Amino acid sequence: MPRRIVDLSVPLETGIASDPPMALPGIDYLDHQATAEQVVSFFPGMTTDQLPNGEGWAIEQLRITTHNGTHLDAPWHFASTMNKGERAMTIDEMPLDWCYRPGVKLDFRHFDNGYVATANDVEAELKRIGHELRPLDIVVVNTAAGARYGQPDYVATGCGMGREATLYLLERGVRITGTDAWSWDAPFVHTAKRFAETGDPSIIWEGHRAGIDIGYGHIEKLANLDQLPPTGYEIACFPYKIKSASAGFTRAVAIFED
Repeated sequence: MPRRIVDLSVPLETGIASDPPMALPGIDYLDHQATAEQVVSFFPGMTTDQLPNGEGWAIEQLRITTHNGTHLDAPWHFASTMNKGERAMTIDEMPLDWCYRPGVKLDFRHFDNGYVATANDVEAELKRIGHELRPLDIVVVNTAAGARYGQPDYVATGCGMGREATLYLLERGVRITGTDAWSWDAPFVHTAKRFAETGDPSIIWEGHRAGIDIGYGHIEKLANLDQLPPTGYEIACFPYKIKSASAGFTRAVAIFED
């Protein structure tokens, strides 16, 4: 049967607004000339002019966090515990069975930047698209941020998923969610204004912190969600296996059996 794959991942790159300034990635590109001496050092007596065209290998050195680029957050990122008292899973402990499942897209592009989506919003969107959630569905949220990736306003763009919206999904068996925004929660710049007005600390990172009650993972910095229909495909988002880490990079894709 023909298979069509839609790439849901952003490239890891420098020189764009993909993260707050203190968390931006760095990449040093070493070309074939720069590494020629490195290559011949493995072979005593060899000189660089004996290499084809005098070239070594191309290689890149990275200065990154596990939360740069498209990545899957583990429960350990959110808190030290999950499921109301269990030690939270790190990325290398997350069940791979969660990471290749039917996808469901919620279209929340119409919500204002900084808006915190509610359980009623989720329920209304599921009704609109005619889908009843099944355990282990992977639910991704298309926000206004998807169209702004790499632009100066990216980190401040898009709605977030609140505690009750997140728990609505988790209580129905969802264990992997995702967003094309910088964070599953509303952008911090908007939450900071609300906190200044209310002084209520419970609004900070409330979607993430829902994992304290029910353990789950979510993908951040997804791409091309606007190309997805509400349902009718599977999402694969296997994370890079980093020992005891809070997240792992993923080449998330949607797979259509056409």
